[in-house]
Amino acid sequence: MPPSLRKQLKNRHIQLIALGGAIGTGLFYGSSESIALAGPSILLAYLLGGAMIFLIVRALSEMSVEDPKAGAFSYYASTYWSRRAGFISGWNYWFNYILVAMVELAVVGSFVNYWFPNIPAWASAAFFLVLITAMNLFGVSKFGEFEFWFAIIKIVAVLAMIVGGIAVVIMGLPTDSGIRASFANWFTVGGGFMPHGLLSWQAAADSANAGASAGAAAGSWSGLLMALIVVMFSFGGTELIGITAGETADPRRTIPKATNGIIWRILVFYVVALGVIMAVVPWNQIDGNSSPFVQIFDSIGVHTAAGILNFVCLTAVMSVYNSGLYSNSRMLYSLARQGNAPAYLGKLNKRGVPVAGVLTSSAITVIAVVVVFLWPEFAFNYLMSIATIAAVINWTIIMITEMKFRKVVAAGASPKDSALAGLSGDAALQAIAFKLPFAKVTPWVVLTFLALMVALMCFSASYRIAVIAGIIGLAVLFTAYAASHRKRAH
Repeated sequence: MPPSLRKQLKNRHIQLIALGGAIGTGLFYGSSESIALAGPSILLAYLLGGAMIFLIVRALSEMSVEDPKAGAFSYYASTYWSRRAGFISGWNYWFNYILVAMVELAVVGSFVNYWFPNIPAWASAAFFLVLITAMNLFGVSKFGEFEFWFAIIKIVAVLAMIVGGIAVVIMGLPTDSGIRASFANWFTVGGGFMPHGLLSWQAAADSANAGASAGAAAGSWSGLLMALIVVMFSFGGTELIGITAGETADPRRTIPKATNGIIWRILVFYVVALGVIMAVVPWNQIDGNSSPFVQIFDSIGVHTAAGILNFVCLTAVMSVYNSGLYSNSRMLYSLARQGNAPAYLGKLNKRGVPVAGVLTSSAITVIAVVVVFLWPEFAFNYLMSIATIAAVINWTIIMITEMKFRKVVAAGASPKDSALAGLSGDAALQAIAFKLPFAKVTPWVVLTFLALMVALMCFSASYRIAVIAGIIGLAVLFTAYAASHRKRAH
């Protein structure tokens, strides 16, 4: 009997994998940029962006509960939309996580250099790339355990930071800024709660004073709406819940629990955490040279705690890359099973691990990381923005696929092993176990929001190039599918 994927991920694994996907570099490191763009109003951006991500994951989970398969949205796009949609969805997602891996491995050196400033950044990246690759070859149960403990470390650290920050506010401890720690700082420091409004233009000198991390020589756009773009990058990875469905012991119970938990995770780990940080460290003094989580303790002279949090940031990077490599290997496996990738990527070892997918993704990441270190300015100006447009494309495909899925269910063509089998029309739709709320309207609301994201990206020089790159990338994928389809036809 040929080896198959092992359904060895337990409820605690799925819960913590989902949480780990939402707590990564975007929170620990990238939050500096989003705070610089919007000031304290970044909290509203996280609430709005978080609501949209929750609906996207609900749409994906609706399908995952009824038809749990490896590759998730690529498989669903191929099954319920078209083989071409599955090809584009899968390869776009794989490329997206290659870019995310580049971001994670590119910043890992900054965390290592906190203690060991003489270690080259490339050496840190190479070490962790090899380590995480080895971890992914042990089997899915081991992956689940690694992610479980990675997530535990992040959760404990963020909660400790929140409690410690609140204590600093209550006791009125002095900080390096000379401004007393207080939640009133949201409204009294640096122009108040929404210093740059919804959307405003800042000349280069003003941008520097505000602590903005990047921008064109003449200036840049800032404000709550521009910060939404950075926020959405932070939420990349939450859709990992769908990827795990094919290896989950009880998807009908665990996936809904993990999905519904996204809301409180966003409230606690983004809104509350960053709110506390900006109460202790004035938002316009968050410089981006280190994680805001490190800076909050450095600012009150507690350097030991800062060192611990730096370790947590390093753990977060390892966790996100670990999850990314896992999901990429399963995506390649799914694509191969659909006939949309080379057949060797669809083979499993005796542990049920798609080894070829793991090693291929790692090998490509090596090339990508070399590019990062040869052209760091290019990498950090454009890498995250290109990853963001790739994520927007992926989320768009998920929402459209969910609508296609409902049409298939209503037509009575549900998966044979689903509880919906044999049902059609409204009866079938009502029998869906984990329904997307307001399913007739919600996909259009989310798609409108994603279109707004693309429009806003055109206001920024680096993101504008990413939009162009996204269009070119889609054209390449359409062409590649057409070429492979003609080759199979002959």
